[in-house]
Amino acid sequence: MADDHEQIYADFKEAVNMAPAELEKFLDTDESKEVGQKKGGSDESVGHDSGRKIVAIKHKKKADLTDDDYAHMKKVVGYVHRHLKQGGPDKDVEHSPWRYSLMNWGHDPLKD
Repeated sequence: MADDHEQIYADFKEAVNMAPAELEKFLDTDESKEVGQKKGGSDESVGHDSGRKIVAIKHKKKADLTDDDYAHMKKVVGYVHRHLKQGGPDKDVEHSPWRYSLMNWGHDPLKD
C-alpha cells in the first residue's frame, strides 16, 4: 500500500474540502447525527464516526500518517466519489440529508 500513499493523500486532499474546525462544528449538529447508516446497534452512524477520524487525520503531519490512516483516507475518497455520482436532490440541496451525509465524510458539495 505504501506505493499508493502519495496518490491517496492527493485524492483525499481533493475530496475533503472542509477544514478540521469546520467539520468538528458540523459533527456537533443534529443534522450530522441524524443521517447515515448505523452498524451493529451503535448510536453513531458510519459517516459520523468517519468524520471524527478525518478530523484526527487532518490534525496529523503527513509523516505521522499510518497505514490505517491511509486505508481510511482511501475509504473516504471512494465514498465521496460514489455519493457525488449518485447526485443530490433537485431542490433544497443545502438542507438535504444527501449534503449532510457528504459533510460527515468531510465534503461540502456546496463548496464545489
